[in-house]
Amino acid sequence: MKKIETIIRHYKLDDVKTALTERGVQGMTITEVRGFGRQKGHTEMYRGTEYAVDFVPKIKIETIVKDSDCQMVVDAVIRAAQTGQVGDGKIFISDIADTVRIRTGESGDGAI
Repeated sequence: MKKIETIIRHYKLDDVKTALTERGVQGMTITEVRGFGRQKGHTEMYRGTEYAVDFVPKIKIETIVKDSDCQMVVDAVIRAAQTGQVGDGKIFISDIADTVRIRTGESGDGAI
């Protein structure tokens, strides 16, 4: 199993969610996060004063998939979230040793 953590722009959430559900992803966790990468934030004007926004608001999507579905999910996220501009986000993939469904005690791929 793989855990796929995706950091994307806010307005791309519906596109990514649709792309994942169309490909059979059955569950995901969405979190509003703030951070920066190479873009290092940006500046904004408020009431005539310019100020720095160090941490840019983003959306983090977490999902667990079977190893065989990992590349398909990554490709779907890239197609749905990509704008070609700096700040499109990142995808992090890590191995999951096991998953357990609390309600039934079922474990492994069946618990996803």
